[in-house]
Amino acid sequence: MCFCNCEVQKKGPLAFDVADFDGSLPSILRNPYSWTKVASIIFIDWPVGTGFSYANTSQGYSSSDSKSSKDNYTFLRKWLLNHPMFIKNRLYVAGESYGGKLVPMIVMEILRGNEAGLEPRMSFQGYIIGNGLTDPNIDYNERIPYAHRMALISDEYFELAKVSCDGKYYNPDPNNLQCLYALQSIQECINQVNPPHILEPKCKYIAPKSDEFGWAQTFQEDDSIDLLVLPASKQDRLWCRPQNYLTSYVWANDPTVQEALHTRKGTITDWTRCNHSLSYEEDVESVLQYYKIFSKKAFEVLIYNGDHDMVAPYMGPLKWIRSLNMTVFEDWRPWNVDGQVAGYTEKYKKNEFFLTFVIVKGAGHTAAEYNPKESLAMFHRWLSIRPL
Repeated sequence: MCFCNCEVQKKGPLAFDVADFDGSLPSILRNPYSWTKVASIIFIDWPVGTGFSYANTSQGYSSSDSKSSKDNYTFLRKWLLNHPMFIKNRLYVAGESYGGKLVPMIVMEILRGNEAGLEPRMSFQGYIIGNGLTDPNIDYNERIPYAHRMALISDEYFELAKVSCDGKYYNPDPNNLQCLYALQSIQECINQVNPPHILEPKCKYIAPKSDEFGWAQTFQEDDSIDLLVLPASKQDRLWCRPQNYLTSYVWANDPTVQEALHTRKGTITDWTRCNHSLSYEEDVESVLQYYKIFSKKAFEVLIYNGDHDMVAPYMGPLKWIRSLNMTVFEDWRPWNVDGQVAGYTEKYKKNEFFLTFVIVKGAGHTAAEYNPKESLAMFHRWLSIRPL
């Protein structure tokens, strides 16, 4: 399990000056596409051990899906009680990648708390999930159909896998040798492709960990900072996205920065973007059952995906959304930013439950990192209950 601190970098009010970064303490710039322009946002380091968060005991660093959802709800209750001026504000819960599993679980905790009369009663309105995990049996399984749709594998390879694996590519039967052979042929076609964004270079230090048969089954990136070297010249060198993350390591590990942020001394020895050392139990496999409960509520939900993401391909949400037997409220259509197609969207309805599905054209895993302007427009329009 890998937990990354990247939400603030993509959606927060400030950004690092990557272009002029020379290895020293990076300059800070205003992010013109910050989501804080249209909403008050609390960014949470989750679970404990990520970012500057810490526990007082070694046992405190052990966590799970169930525990994390309860911890996040407890935090939210305490924060609102300490900031009562925000209690009546419309509340939305948002998450990306693995957060797609936690968001519905936190929502469920909020509903239970409200129904039990716990204070404060939260004005919950809906939730947002970007490039998220909902059910691995659907989301992971759709990676191969996605690779075929994006012309990364041939019709012949795809048909062979579909027939021999009976359409089940995730956790294949180890005794089905024909299926394993078909998957191996597919892997040989895609193992040099960068899963978070299939058009960007695949770099040694961001290769997703693979299972025995070469198909990554978890939402993780191995972007070890030890393998990143600041180039003396940007000319004639392969650009890799993790080079942009160097700024966060230098900044967050600077003693003056940590002092200004009032981090507790001795709790953080080496800030890392991704913490691979946490003890975390994935005790909930699928959260699809929560959607069936929520569809009886008056909620607004936004599900968005970058269309060049093979880690969490957009075909997964399309499949599980359609399994909910919702009515198409607004037909599939393009949505525009500055007169250009920014993606495609479709809206579904069941009772007073509305779900807007959005594809961000050209974006990868964590869409706002790749298409910040379009992602802000999407978020603002949806939050304002306006058509995309």
